[in-house]
Formats: sequence, C-alpha cells, structure tokens
Amino acid sequence: MAIELRDGVTVYADVFRPVGSEKVPVIVAYSPYGKGQGTSGSVMGVFGLVGLSNSVVSGLEKFEAPDPAYWVGHGYAICNPDIRGVVDSDGDSVLWDRQDGRDCYDIIEWLAEQPWCDGKVGMSGTSYLAVSQWFTAAEQPPHLVAINPWEGVSDVYRDLVLRGGMPDTGFAQQLQDGSFFGKNQKEDILAEVEKYPLMTELWENKIPAFEKITVPAYIVASYSNTLHTAGTFRAWRRIASDEKWLRVHNGQEWPDYYDEANRADLQRFFDHYLKGEDNGWQQTPRVRYAVLDLNGGDQVNIAAEEFPPADVTSTTFYLNGRTRTLSTEAPADEVPAAYAVAFNPNAVSFLASFDEETTLVGYPKAHLWVEAQGSDDMDLFVLVQKLDVNGTPLQAFTVPNRSAMAHDLTDHGATILKYKGFDGRLRVSARHLDETLSTDDIPAHSFDRVEKLSPGEIVEIDVELMPVGLVVRPGEQLRFIISSSNLLGTLMPAIREYVGANVGQHIIHTGGEHASYLQLPVQAK
Repeated sequence: MAIELRDGVTVYADVFRPVGSEKVPVIVAYSPYGKGQGTSGSVMGVFGLVGLSNSVVSGLEKFEAPDPAYWVGHGYAICNPDIRGVVDSDGDSVLWDRQDGRDCYDIIEWLAEQPWCDGKVGMSGTSYLAVSQWFTAAEQPPHLVAINPWEGVSDVYRDLVLRGGMPDTGFAQQLQDGSFFGKNQKEDILAEVEKYPLMTELWENKIPAFEKITVPAYIVASYSNTLHTAGTFRAWRRIASDEKWLRVHNGQEWPDYYDEANRADLQRFFDHYLKGEDNGWQQTPRVRYAVLDLNGGDQVNIAAEEFPPADVTSTTFYLNGRTRTLSTEAPADEVPAAYAVAFNPNAVSFLASFDEETTLVGYPKAHLWVEAQGSDDMDLFVLVQKLDVNGTPLQAFTVPNRSAMAHDLTDHGATILKYKGFDGRLRVSARHLDETLSTDDIPAHSFDRVEKLSPGEIVEIDVELMPVGLVVRPGEQLRFIISSSNLLGTLMPAIREYVGANVGQHIIHTGGEHASYLQLPVQAK
C-alpha cells in the first residue's frame, strides 16, 4: 500500500488483515529494517545468535515485530511500513527522531480511514520499534489507542551515542551502516556526534516529549540490556499515561517477545483497549518485576504497584580506602585509593559482605569524590558484581544459546547476551547535573557544558547505574569496581569498542570530608 505523508513523501507498507468484511483494529510495526525480512538469512542469523528456533515465527513478520500469522488469526490487522527513505519509500531517512513520530502519526491516521479498519490503532515491537512508539505517542495521533514498547532507548544522546558524555558510537555505526537502505540519503549520526558533542537542539529532537504521552502503555524492560535498560525505565517513569504497566523480565528481549505466554499476555492488553473486551486486564498489577539470582534461582512476575516497590529504601554504603570495603558507616579518616591508567590493574574495587539475605530492587547510583593527576579529565566506568561464597564473580546468560561461540562472544563484550552486573559511566568534565531531571536516586546530567579539572582539584560526581533486581545471600558479596577502562566491553558482538580517554593517575577519595559512597535500593525483609 502507498501512503502519502503530510509533506508529500510517499512511503509503502505491507498490510496483513483477516479475510472478510468485518472491520478490525490494526497494530503498526514502525522501523527501518524492511517490511518483510521474515526468515531472511540476516534475521535467522540473529535468532541463531540468541538461540531462538526458526519455528517461533512464520516468516511474515517484520524483524522484532508482531507476527501476522498469529495476530491476524486473532482478529487484528498488521501494518509493516518501510519508513521514510527506506527501500522504495521516498525522502531521506533519520535515526530515532521526532520526524519518526510525525510520519507514524500520518500512517496511523491513514490506516484509521481505511474501509477495513474499525478506527483503532495500536503499536508493538522491540528495540527500534519500541523507540518509535515513544515518538509517535508524543505526537498524539487521534486514533492511536494503546502502545507496547518492548525495550528501547528513549534518549539518543544519553543511551546510544554519548552515554555518560563519552562518544561511544560502535553500535550507532552498525545501525547506520547496516540498515536504512534506500534510494536517497540517510542521516550521518557519526558526523553529528563529532560536530555536536554537547546537548543541542539536534539531540533534543531525538528525545520524545514524554509529558505528551498519555495513551495506555504496556512497557516491557529488563535489567540486562545495556543499550535499552536505562531508556526503557526512564520512559516508564516520565510518560504521562495514567494507565501504564511495567513488566521487568529476566532475559533477552527477542525470546521474551516471542514467548507464547507473553504474547498471550500482550493480547489481553490489546483485546481490552483495541477491542473493548472486559477481560480483567485492569486488574493486572501495574508492575511485575524480576529478582535475579545469577545462580539459577531467579524470581519473575513479582507484583507491585510501583517501581521501585514501596518497601525499598535507598541505603548508603561508604567506600573505605584503607580496608577496601563498603560499609553503612562513613570512615572518619580520609584515605584515597588510586590507580595508574597505563598499568594493570587500572581499577580499584571495594567489597560489601552480607550476613543475611538482602534483596536490591530499584535505582542504584555512585557518589564519588575524584581527582586526576596528569590530566584535566577522566572517563570513569563503574560496575557492581555479585560474588559467590568463594569470591567468584557470578554471571548469567540472558539467552538460550549457551554454546562455545556464545562464551567466546561474551567473555568481554556482547553484553546483551550475558549479565555480569549493573554498571554506569561518566566523563568527569560532563558532571554537571540537570536539577530539573535529577532525583535523590537517579542523577541526570545536562551534558550542555564542559568543566575540565584543575591540577589538584577534587570534584564531586554522581554516576547513574542501571536499575537492578538482585538477591544477595549470606556469605555472598558485592564488589564495586571503579576503572578507567570499559569493564563490560561492547553492547553487541563484532562492533568497535570504546576506549576511555585517560592518562595519568585516577584518585578516588574516601572517608572524612570526601566520603564517597555507593547507594543501593535495599528491600525490607
């Protein structure tokens, strides 16, 4: 089908719908990945990477999108557009932008007028298909009734290209070079990062207007996707919808999305809002979260009314440079911990021991006093690992694939495939906080200025860590690591790894007037 957008650009879409004359609602899957990759070699290669069988999809689906073979059979139409600039669609393509929202607005309103459509439109899908939902819902198309963002960034600057103020563009390059194929131009986001390293109008237009998202939303997130986790939770917090649900699972998005039980759960949501069925969806807990064990004992679908749950308290664990421990009591004496960037180890760590079972659920952060010797800036990476009773770091695959190749890929990098702990990063010259967005639990940096360090200057920084759900049992420990190197490696396999811009020596001050700490969300017993 040819669809003309408001500026005269024509895009093309595949529409799947039930046989017959009955009017039906439609679900839109908006992305630049082709409207019918189905069982192509590229898609099946990705499925093989995570350990998904070809049999979980029909081949009619768009990558990361609802499968028409299921949804059409349950009374829905599916619309798979080739977006602006992709394949035969006209115009120049953009990468995650408010232009996506305006274009999808026009597609939705066109669909609502078709004789086979009952006027109700929803959206679903993972990754890019999730991100496009934030932008589209913020445009408030009259016939968009409900959305289902299943893991996706919500701020291109903070989540994709300049996380922590560092120009880490490996995956952006893969996204730019490996998709958006068409007959016209595509946005060069790598050139934009180089030209505009600070927050500008360009990057502001790549953040959806969360306060304008008011439609019912069923949002799915995980703790372990280092590309999507922060953005999904940010959007969950900030959208204005009165009717919003969050489910936090314990795996990777593709197996989770195509799981039969989860698909049936999503159908209940859409049956209620797109078909008007009184099926009890409204009684679904507003939050269902997971608690990871990393030793085979994960808990899932724990019900709560909010995230973090109401029984969680942010608890301060102070760094002690003398004992290299974490304690709820601040050390009286100031003892720095330091490392030389060019030597091994280029990190310092601190241990917290637990005598009783402790569950962490919510938003952790690090509050550090730091100093650079021999440099006017620092790229800092932090990670919290769980250690077993023997002091060995615990990790867990997030995908069914546990092959030798999966081990090779995840020894360092490919963090979407294996969870190794909750992490954060910050370029110290980007430490300025946005007071309107920051909270006591979640620091948000403005990224609109550069504040270099002077010789001998000790500065105070807050580092946002990924949300966490984790149980620590008696005898187990948490290890908090601060380093000049990228501790987890790349997001995806086979992409360029970012190397921190560091020289000289990093000093982490602890105790006394410079009491650095790790703040953890501890759940009441």
